[in-house]
Amino acid sequence: MDGIVLLREDHKNVEKLFKEFERAGDDALSEKGDIARQVVRELTTHAWIEEKVFYPAAREAAPETTDHVLESVEEHHAVLWMLSELDGLDPSDERFDAKMTVLMENVRHHVEEEEQDWFPDVRKAMGRNRLRELGERMEAARKDAPESPLDVPSADA
Repeated sequence: MDGIVLLREDHKNVEKLFKEFERAGDDALSEKGDIARQVVRELTTHAWIEEKVFYPAAREAAPETTDHVLESVEEHHAVLWMLSELDGLDPSDERFDAKMTVLMENVRHHVEEEEQDWFPDVRKAMGRNRLRELGERMEAARKDAPESPLDVPSADA
């Protein structure tokens, strides 16, 4: 699978979890907690493979995307800290739903910018074969992803 397709699939999977969370009722605390834990795991892994593999390759192949990449890393920083707070938060905490809502808004904004503003430039610069090889490297990097969002490099940035 090519690297951009892989990232788009991750985006779709996380959006599906967001919609499940939004559909869960106010009394579905256990379900919301389970969904939040899945979101933490998915987004931590996703940020890891982007930062370790995709972003460096994108900057090299399409230098004009450097500002977009740097902005994305800063967005990761904010999201990773929200994930770390959400990870240990009891779903009955009055801030739980609000924190998840802010997280979803931030991630949706990030995804929109990536997919619309600069993925097309990266696709054009890299071509099919390089993107396929990149996707393989990204898939392999998943196994090295940390469990804690704060262990992703941009969390320290």
